[in-house]
Amino acid sequence: MQVRFETVAMPKTGAVVFFVEKDKGLTGLAAEADKASGGQLAKAIKLGRFEGAKGATLDVVAPAGLDADRVLLVGLGEVDKLTEADKVELGGAITAALAMSGSDTATAIVENAAVCPVALAEGAELRSYRFDKYRTKEPEAKKPTLKAIVVATKDGDAAARFAARAKVIEGVFCTRDLVSEPANILYPESFANRIKELTSLGVEVEVLGEAEMQKLGMNALLAVGQGSVKESQLVVMRWNGGKKGEQPISFIGKGVTFDTGGISLKPGEGMEQMKWDMGGAGTVVGLMKALAGRKAKANVVAVVGLVENMPSGDAQRPGDVVTSMSGQTIEVLNTDAEGRLVLCDAMWYTQERFKPRFMIDLATLTGAIIISLGHEHAGVFSSSDELADQLSKAGYATGDKTWRLPLHDNYDKMINCPTADMKNIGGRAAGSITAAQFLKRFTNDVPWAHIDIAGTVWSDKDLPLAEKGGTGYGVRLLDRFVADNYEG
Repeated sequence: MQVRFETVAMPKTGAVVFFVEKDKGLTGLAAEADKASGGQLAKAIKLGRFEGAKGATLDVVAPAGLDADRVLLVGLGEVDKLTEADKVELGGAITAALAMSGSDTATAIVENAAVCPVALAEGAELRSYRFDKYRTKEPEAKKPTLKAIVVATKDGDAAARFAARAKVIEGVFCTRDLVSEPANILYPESFANRIKELTSLGVEVEVLGEAEMQKLGMNALLAVGQGSVKESQLVVMRWNGGKKGEQPISFIGKGVTFDTGGISLKPGEGMEQMKWDMGGAGTVVGLMKALAGRKAKANVVAVVGLVENMPSGDAQRPGDVVTSMSGQTIEVLNTDAEGRLVLCDAMWYTQERFKPRFMIDLATLTGAIIISLGHEHAGVFSSSDELADQLSKAGYATGDKTWRLPLHDNYDKMINCPTADMKNIGGRAAGSITAAQFLKRFTNDVPWAHIDIAGTVWSDKDLPLAEKGGTGYGVRLLDRFVADNYEG
């Protein structure tokens, strides 16, 4: 969808959008439009019981006296309580309300100082995403008609400020594309090839195959993929936007392109959703596209481990013992607890080769995090209070919310094992925490945070900024985290 900025004026065609504070009625151009219509907008508000609650909308076919096709009223609620994330979601409300309306253009009249034109444009663009490339017979009546959002504002710098945000949106859309692809299209090798496209933005991309990983001793990661005919890959991305020689920051992503559970086979119902078990890697790739696109002033290393977890005669078995790149041994009690095996080798490789300031890993790691936090927050576990606090603030600002959960020696003991240095599960209790404790054993005292995004990477319902499907969670969060703390 096209987003552009113009000076404030009533449109001659398409939809016109007015913002209404809670219990305040129509003001400015909205009041003038109501007068021109003979009070028909005020009548619609009354009959529609529209009170201007935050994010509420009222779509009215334009009455006589107005040139526009229709009028959309968007509630602001109590403006002194609007957060930055709320202001972005106002734009999403416009797209959600008008996408199928029949109008091809919507002009949002920004007169209220509480409405940020850049945030509005960002939300409108984010909500316009659809993954429809495989719908070959979709009726025209089910396709969006809205092609453009015009933000009518007196802010002459809005367009320039939005340009950087547009690059971040491209990163979000990249992540949504990757997460939405079926596993017969997106598997380790094809995923790696998609990542190579980032070289056009100046990202250095390096791909390691199974032979290279075997030489490095990445037996934990390789064990996950050994049941698949698809060769596992490790992809390294580097963005050198900071000072030459400055220690990089790093992000690591779990990229299980399909997760059957392996020999510890998952139930058949819902297994098709496991195409998005590569969501952590998808977020990391989208983040790198966003950072490179907006020329972030930071040195960033990103590493993703790409595997397919399949049952076969070659698959790892419950009870197998594998030796990780770190030299630590792991008894695999459940082959469906595979993401931590991928991450532990990727994390060790990252710290050993690049000596980063910190590591942040992202993974759809545990179903237990959904039991704990539902689909509202991603779980954060960290050895660094500073990292956890920075992530929390960035999440609050962007709406990609996080919630910190504990780490403790008593949880760590739950993965001790008489057969090997550790086991890959700690039992039903505190499943997300013991998974994080497992990863912590591979951090080697490098400041670290683990973000479990199992509940946030995909949605079975429409959200304020996304249709049902891949959410792109984490790209805006981490872009903001980098921008606020690690640039310049």
